[in-house]
Amino acid sequence: MKNILVLCTGNSCRSQMAHGYLNKFAKEKAAIYSAGIETHGLNPGAVSIMKEDGIDLSNHTSNHVDEYETIDFDYIITVCDHANENCPFIPSKNALRLHHNFFDPSKVNGTDEEKHAAFLKARNEIKVYFENFIFKYL
Repeated sequence: MKNILVLCTGNSCRSQMAHGYLNKFAKEKAAIYSAGIETHGLNPGAVSIMKEDGIDLSNHTSNHVDEYETIDFDYIITVCDHANENCPFIPSKNALRLHHNFFDPSKVNGTDEEKHAAFLKARNEIKVYFENFIFKYL
């Protein structure tokens, strides 16, 4: 079984959505972890938009990357430029490091409809990326 870490700034939104999709797509092929270089708690918009696609994030926690220092990861995927640029050293022997900067829907100000559209856009981009990741790497 492979160990996959998804890393973001606050482990509240994009990394949580990625974690949810990786759990769904990888099934028994991988153990999925998500973390931040900070912890911001779960973003309610992320929880809500994932629920619309049948994935429950409500029991997830916002974790700091240091909590996983003893795990030897096969893949470390940063999902925002800030985390990629400020990623601490993660002592995994042969981890393949990947990066994709996803749009941050939590930064959108506007009507409820505009916010929902932003989360939907980010969720759909994340879903496609991680479906392709599973197909290519697992």
